[in-house]
Amino acid sequence: MKSQDIIRQAVKNVGVKRIAAVCGVSPSLIYKWAEGACDARGGLVNPLERTAQLFELCGDEQIIQWLSQQAGGFFVRNPPSTCKKGFEVVPATQEIVQQFADLLGSISSAAIDDAITQKEAKSIRDVWDELKSYTEGFVKCCEEGDFANLKEWLEKHPASVRPT
Repeated sequence: MKSQDIIRQAVKNVGVKRIAAVCGVSPSLIYKWAEGACDARGGLVNPLERTAQLFELCGDEQIIQWLSQQAGGFFVRNPPSTCKKGFEVVPATQEIVQQFADLLGSISSAAIDDAITQKEAKSIRDVWDELKSYTEGFVKCCEEGDFANLKEWLEKHPASVRPT
């Protein structure tokens, strides 16, 4: 989906006049953003494209992380997809189930005293983020119909996603 499509849909829910007033810009600029009629040389690039440019230039994930937090979420980078032929689905599926079980075990262990320390919370967050990234890799391989990349990742990182 293009950035102007996202802006067009979002603006439709709130109204051009209200967004223009709150943002301190003209309604015509909002319409230009929604139509993709902005020219990068003229400085009228829409805010989504401008943010993408900033991220690309800086390469700092804090930009995306901040946006995710503003939306009540958390950014986790998807692993690169280099799926190759030759890996079985069942072992990969079993590994994901085991990682979820390990995560739940670490949560239970941390909460046994009816409190979770900052150190325990950070450990749980780290394991959760690794698990989300791993599972996204699995889903990408499912979509592409291959799992060799998953096997290679498992062989290199089996301990990194297990709680300690």
